Amino acid sequence: MLTVTLIAAGLVAVTVAVHAAGFALVGGAAEMASAFSAARKNRLDLSVGIALGSASQIALFVAPVLVLLSYFLGPTPMDLQFWPGAVVMILIATLTACLVTNSGRSVWFVGVLLPMVYLIFAMTLYLLPPRTP
Repeated sequence: MLTVTLIAAGLVAVTVAVHAAGFALVGGAAEMASAFSAARKNRLDLSVGIALGSASQIALFVAPVLVLLSYFLGPTPMDLQFWPGAVVMILIATLTACLVTNSGRSVWFVGVLLPMVYLIFAMTLYLLPPRTP
């Protein structure tokens, strides 16, 4: 049913999965609240540490749990083989996080850079979806 809906909407399952992962990050509201609180108190090191730590926990916990659950819930088991575009996106996201955290300064352009990278990834996945076997 979901696959039919995705195809009818012109979306690919990978696009929806990437956005679902983004929404999972939004679900960590407690971490975000404490990161924002630290940033407002001009403690940028604590704020960035909380934000990156939360994202790392989600990435390192959710992916293995989904692989294990796919053996019981999914029609076919999921593996962790990433297509080359996903590897490039992970590399760009990692480099962007390094760029943001290593400067030690906070400017408005860096704040705009992060959502723009996410939007570029979303447009890339929509316009150039990965090939299905």
